[in-house]
Amino acid sequence: MEISFLGAAGEVTGSCFLVETGGGTRVLIDCGMFQGRDAAAKNEAALDWDVAKLDAVVLTHAHIDHSGLLPRLVARGFGGRIHATPATADLLGVMLPDAAHIHEKEAQWRTEHNARGEPRHRDDACSVEAPLYTMADAERCLPRLDAIDYGVEFSPARNVRCRFRDAGHILGSAIVEAQVDDGGKSRKLVFSGDLGQPGRPLLDDPASVARGDVVVVESTYGNRLHKTLAATYEEFSALLRETLPGGNVVIPAFAVGRTQEVLHVLTDLVRQNRAPDLTIFVDSPLATRATEITLKYAARLDAEGQAVLRWQQSNRGRVRVRFTETADESKALNSIRAGAVIIAASGMCDAGRVRHHLRHNLSRTECAVVFTGFQAAGTLGRQIVDGAREVRLFREDIPVRARIATIGGLSAHADQAALLGWVRAFEQAPSRAFVVHGEHETAMAFAERIRSEARWPSVEVPPHGARYHIV
Repeated sequence: MEISFLGAAGEVTGSCFLVETGGGTRVLIDCGMFQGRDAAAKNEAALDWDVAKLDAVVLTHAHIDHSGLLPRLVARGFGGRIHATPATADLLGVMLPDAAHIHEKEAQWRTEHNARGEPRHRDDACSVEAPLYTMADAERCLPRLDAIDYGVEFSPARNVRCRFRDAGHILGSAIVEAQVDDGGKSRKLVFSGDLGQPGRPLLDDPASVARGDVVVVESTYGNRLHKTLAATYEEFSALLRETLPGGNVVIPAFAVGRTQEVLHVLTDLVRQNRAPDLTIFVDSPLATRATEITLKYAARLDAEGQAVLRWQQSNRGRVRVRFTETADESKALNSIRAGAVIIAASGMCDAGRVRHHLRHNLSRTECAVVFTGFQAAGTLGRQIVDGAREVRLFREDIPVRARIATIGGLSAHADQAALLGWVRAFEQAPSRAFVVHGEHETAMAFAERIRSEARWPSVEVPPHGARYHIV
């Protein structure tokens, strides 16, 4: 049996792991899009192999860095099934067409830009005119989804049996347990996917796993600790009270998962009288659809999440949430000078409507920009978080004068302590472990912590494209 690390190896995005048996079975765990530095070139080259020989895809969750290349996979000849939890399948039904729409629009802009013979600017993502994939590709991908609930055994391919376990990361996120029979031997592979932080609002804690022969674990925050939820609430409360009388608060947020969690926290702060009554604009049609899907699965939210939801439904005048749909509605927000909380995608500021809101608020000292999630290297969000005094937006140099806050306690990813807690829950050490989904230095540091504290004998940080024979 062999495992190839085709993405999220030495970096955070592009999750994609190929499992192959000696008998010819081939299963892909995730098929994610790269984001950040050199993303366009990486996405173009990512599936440059015979995908028609692939038997199946097993998906950990719906975030684009884990699912975003599925339409391209189908367009290049993949004819099998894509296995995911029901909530993930529902989310992909809106996320993949949305991603395709963005690719088509960006390709159209590049075509027009190149036709005018204009020089490229440093914020241009790609010079290739064709979209990475189209709306039609995304629509052809969706019927291939098979929805399977947590704990239900399924067989995506010959000699492979899998189960999903709750990863506590976003709605529908899963740990994948795969029992693979090969050459007369059976081995259990465990893919953590993205693990959530225990004690976070809305979702249950990640499930623990008792055993695995091979473990592939994420390390996004493997070298640091998050603030406590109590400290996060206090920081958010203070920022809202200081900013809203005279300015706006702009929150770049992933449309799926993070937007719904931020809404929960803002509502809970008002419920506890720790923030003024709020007017919140969710400026993302995708986030609107994702919120509707979250409400569909409201019974699966944790007890606190359900309590806040009930309070909000009874106190709509205190937390006024408005979902904007059209481009004109989005543009109208730019005329609001104070008193608004604007949540918009993308979470790393590399695309979407949030870039327009940054353009109109980033240069204003009375405003604040709040980052609540990881910012990959090479993204606009990372530039701002790292202290850039000026950023490029729509071919303009925009000075950064607004207050910049990073509230790490809302991260959807487990921090170092939580990751080590998940690792220590294994009753015995696996024969091999691989640390992925982290920037290189972070992954290396977390691998060393696993060796020294969990005493696992074989812990490696695979480079991109590495292929390992499992014996």
